[in-house]
Amino acid sequence: MATTCSINIRNVISAGLCFILLGVVFPGTVGAQTFLKKYIEEGLSNNLVMKQKDLSLRRSLLALKEARSWFYPSAAFTGDYTWAEGGRTIALPVGDLLNPVYSTLNQLTHSNHFPVIENSEFQLLPQNFYDARFRVAYPLLNTDLYYNSRIKKDEIRMAEYEIEIYRQELTREIESAYYNYCLATDAAKIYESATALVKRNLQVNQSLERNGKGLAANVLRAESETEVISSRLREAENQQKNARSWFNFLLNRSFSDSVVYETLPFPEDLAQSLTVTPVTGNRSELKELGTAMNIRHSELSMNNRYAIPKVNTFVDLGSQAADWQFNSQSRYFMAGVEVTVPVFTGFRNRTKISKTKLELEDLSIRLENTNRQIMVAADAARNNLSTAMANLTSSEKQYQSARAYFNLVEKGYAAGINSLLEFMDARNQLTASEIEVKLNRYKVLSAYSDLKRQTASSTLQ
Repeated sequence: MATTCSINIRNVISAGLCFILLGVVFPGTVGAQTFLKKYIEEGLSNNLVMKQKDLSLRRSLLALKEARSWFYPSAAFTGDYTWAEGGRTIALPVGDLLNPVYSTLNQLTHSNHFPVIENSEFQLLPQNFYDARFRVAYPLLNTDLYYNSRIKKDEIRMAEYEIEIYRQELTREIESAYYNYCLATDAAKIYESATALVKRNLQVNQSLERNGKGLAANVLRAESETEVISSRLREAENQQKNARSWFNFLLNRSFSDSVVYETLPFPEDLAQSLTVTPVTGNRSELKELGTAMNIRHSELSMNNRYAIPKVNTFVDLGSQAADWQFNSQSRYFMAGVEVTVPVFTGFRNRTKISKTKLELEDLSIRLENTNRQIMVAADAARNNLSTAMANLTSSEKQYQSARAYFNLVEKGYAAGINSLLEFMDARNQLTASEIEVKLNRYKVLSAYSDLKRQTASSTLQ
């Protein structure tokens, strides 16, 4: 009876473990990471921060459009109406000038055809007066407009680089979150199968005890092992839920949305990436700082040319008259040129030039420091990938040893040579080595993802 029960335990455990471990040593290598790529595309399209970055870019495009509009003529309609009482006046002695002449003419003609005229007085402020005109203005010479347009173009490039930086960061975050979810899913599956095995082992030992063939200590040990595995299963399931929530957060989805598990093959260029020196010159961070320096150079050139005159021309077409008259006498045309030459501005422009030079120096230092940091990060990422691959190889060897050891202990336990404690210890080692292989596989994928990020090759086109 004992032999029969032991054989049943061995068959159950062997079948279950073989089913679990086939995917560990022989991981899937067919097909591309279709689901992960789709998730990355979805995250890049729906992520809230990406939408904010896109709005910033659109604002920069509108700012450039606004800057370019200053090069075109502008037209505006302006109307003034005034009513005034009092104020200064101007006296016209028309009567004093003409009345003596008119009096003489009346005497000569013996008539009263020439009346007596009163002196006149006119108010200087316009009364019941309107002035309506269309003005067309055009800047003939203004260096500020040219440099401002160039600055706006560079600001658009900076916004694009900022989006590119976040795209790369988000891609890495999504990949890492997906790997964590897959790892948690694998761990949960491993512990689910382990739970089923220890429960069956518990049932067998309980049956042996009831038939007087087993020990109570074995039942207690099996019960304890069942609770330990159940606890680890709950922990793995909780990690799976948390990983799924974080992954869905990155994709701007409901936290409870399902995530498709996918067996991830190693990239084809994985081994080659360890032999190639990382190239970091394509990093968007460096391009962004370089563009910021271009903006400061444009500002410096603009400030150095502050003394260049600004020339504008204008044309007015309008009408002005009192009492709302509109006729050939009220209509007018006027054209002119306006020249502005700065003479003294309180040394503000000198201060701007000194400030811009300091900002250029600061950006130059930041550019050099960032370049060195990126080079160190890229080299560290390559070293981390190399270490992760070595650890994976080591864990696979440990798994093979643990599996061989378990097979021996399993046979000894079935023959009554090894104790239940030894059998449980061998099974725990096998489970731990299985999880370690899974963990190291995802560490390799994560390290490769980080290397792609550090070398600016992770952006999904």
